[in-house]
Amino acid sequence: MDRMLVVVFDTEPKAYEGKKALIQLENEGSIVVYAHAVIAKNADGTATVKQSDEPGPLGTLLGTSLGALIGLLGGPVGLAVGAVAGLAVGGTVDLNKARVGEDFVDDVTKVLLPNKFAVVAEIQEDWTTPVDTRMEAIGGTVFRRALKEVKQTIDDEEVAAMKADMAQMKAEHAKAHADRKAKLQEKINQLDSKIQARLEKNKEQRQAAEQQAKAKVEVLKVKAATLKAKAAERHI
Repeated sequence: MDRMLVVVFDTEPKAYEGKKALIQLENEGSIVVYAHAVIAKNADGTATVKQSDEPGPLGTLLGTSLGALIGLLGGPVGLAVGAVAGLAVGGTVDLNKARVGEDFVDDVTKVLLPNKFAVVAEIQEDWTTPVDTRMEAIGGTVFRRALKEVKQTIDDEEVAAMKADMAQMKAEHAKAHADRKAKLQEKINQLDSKIQARLEKNKEQRQAAEQQAKAKVEVLKVKAATLKAKAAERHI
């Protein structure tokens, strides 16, 4: 199952130890790590990315579910630019992009207080014991949540409702007197702009989800090839 994982630590060295343990668990075959980062919660409430995984099939964190979650963990003031050049997410990050519930973000932020650190990762795991056991031994507090499926149902319903409103306005426009037609046309144009913007947003979300899904497949292929190569080396 694909999950979002956040492990909160009291110190930066412990966070890096947690990141190392995460990679070790992957090397042991217990989990798959799609992307990860070490972040710091600053005294002013912002979150700074201290370290992230090497650029790979998933690309930079920006635009991914992981990047969106990190932006949300920065609270209203957002994410400060950290060690990763170009990664700066504002506090208005769309919760849908993070693919976790608002309650999950609230639970994490209650523990990820200023001057604390966290390992944030998007992973695949079949059972929780390996990660929990390793992280708790280091002193980490573990939070995880299964990633939501990308659904457009609510947005589609909203677009349908706006289209219904516009159809009604057009019907009124056809029967209205000249002085009323101009005002109705202005409202129709404004509503049409909103519909087009929502449709474009929906399209971008679907494309981003498809790209991330393809990237994850590539990550799994690369990791499988690496394991196969290592196994072959052991038999030489």
